[in-house]
Amino acid sequence: MKKIKHIILDTSIFVNPDSRHFFGKTTDNALDFFLDKLHQKQEINCYMPPSIWEELSNFLKKEPEAKKSILIKKQPPSSYQTSVPALMVYEFIEEVRARINKGLRIAEKYTRKGTKASSDQEQETIKSLRVEFRTALREGIIDSKEDFDLILLAQELGACIATSDNGLVKWAQKLGIACLTAKELKGIID
Repeated sequence: MKKIKHIILDTSIFVNPDSRHFFGKTTDNALDFFLDKLHQKQEINCYMPPSIWEELSNFLKKEPEAKKSILIKKQPPSSYQTSVPALMVYEFIEEVRARINKGLRIAEKYTRKGTKASSDQEQETIKSLRVEFRTALREGIIDSKEDFDLILLAQELGACIATSDNGLVKWAQKLGIACLTAKELKGIID
């Protein structure tokens, strides 16, 4: 494996319980632990687009110390200079269309169940609909501008992305961008 110098950090590394546990019990603990370890690794440069830093900040109970937080460079991608292949856009459009159709079929299935259910059953049906619909439309796809910022910045810097978002991994790999799991990231900073 070639030596990793630039890492783009996704919010999921510190927020997703499956990945956060490598760094701490809470989002605040995880980020503090990561920053303490990163301070000792002068050869590694970590970046976050400002949109990701803002997203992560929404999960923190307190802002990290300024002297620690500067270890993560907040850099936006050059959105007007960085390009993506047209084939990727075509594939993305096709996948979104298929997911919308799948979501429509899920909504139709729940509509057929009818509204004759009791209030409790109705609430449970709505909850189940939301879970299935969200899974059909959002899992395994780039579903935010923040995700796209990560891909663009990684492409621009020739960096890898540290994430636990499977959709982000799938689409990053289409562009030849390497991705790290939380476990791999922990191994690098230890």
